[in-house]
Amino acid sequence: MMNRLLLVTWASLFTLATTVALADDAPRASLPTVAVITTGGTIAEKTDPKTGGAVPAVSGKDLVAAVPGLEKVAKVVVVAYSDIDSSHMTPELWAGLSQRVDKVLSNPKIVGAVVTHGTDTMAAGSFFLDATLKTNKPVVFTGAMNDASSANPDGPGNILNAVIQATSKNAQNWGVTVTLNRYINSASEVRKTHTTNPQTFESGEKGYLGYVFGDHVVRINERVGRIRIPLPKKLPKKLPKVPLIAAYAGADGSLVRAAVDGGAEGLVVEGVGAGNVNAEINEAIHYALAKKIPVVITTRVYNGAVEPVYGDQGGGRDLVKEGAMLGGALISPKARLLLIIALLKHGNDQKAIKRVFSQVRGASR
Repeated sequence: MMNRLLLVTWASLFTLATTVALADDAPRASLPTVAVITTGGTIAEKTDPKTGGAVPAVSGKDLVAAVPGLEKVAKVVVVAYSDIDSSHMTPELWAGLSQRVDKVLSNPKIVGAVVTHGTDTMAAGSFFLDATLKTNKPVVFTGAMNDASSANPDGPGNILNAVIQATSKNAQNWGVTVTLNRYINSASEVRKTHTTNPQTFESGEKGYLGYVFGDHVVRINERVGRIRIPLPKKLPKKLPKVPLIAAYAGADGSLVRAAVDGGAEGLVVEGVGAGNVNAEINEAIHYALAKKIPVVITTRVYNGAVEPVYGDQGGGRDLVKEGAMLGGALISPKARLLLIIALLKHGNDQKAIKRVFSQVRGASR
């Protein structure tokens, strides 16, 4: 699989930018300008006839050119950030993307941004930007479940709807969203729920924020809270090391200990039920806490939040008593990213990190 990163500097932005031209310059002058920032993913892939697998093959310019009717909605500036499958994304790349989006949206002429991204890690990547962006302009993540050579590609329609949302006065103050198949999800709530179906992104019990119908946005819900921790201007080459480890029946805790001994700066342990683990993992968590490593407990359960309910060994109440933190309603990959961001901001100040996680929806007060 191709794995290439195409970074552009701010100085070369408008050299690389592509503006969708209209037949009449007069109406174009009255249209808003939206940045489409491309990172790769299925939306920018085609099926390789030799291997039968989807590979990166479509430029940002070609993505925009394939969207019928886009020229009637907005002027579009295309910015290439990367061209990789989202399974290859890293927190470091998302940090760079966050800074790039902020820089692009500092231009007062640009009203919002659409980020094209692979769907595999879109829920996590959108959350990273939601937590770290400084801008208050709308940022819409979109992509595709069917590649560009498919008989029914969904990418063009998703880009059109995302641009409509980015320019809509009825879609403000939602933070970063994930918008595919017309449905709009909050980055904090969204998760991918189907491996192949275009209707894959859902927001569980919180529900959709809205949907795009025709040329306008129907607003259904308001988002619940938002955690914002701006990134430092100068990013380290590597962000804090935070492994994610799942608890399971019969787990012996060795993976937790190995992570600690391997240099983990924080840990996320995905428990069962309301955030519970067995005795062996409980002992391993105590091993991590004794070494002053912050540990966040999440759950594999789709709805609800981790709660300090059970007081026996490895129960949520016992874990909190011993010093672990609960991840509220955040799914495990997002809790991991929030812990990375908190460590980047506060170092190993566990009181400050606990204050960050106390802001998460569903966090026990």
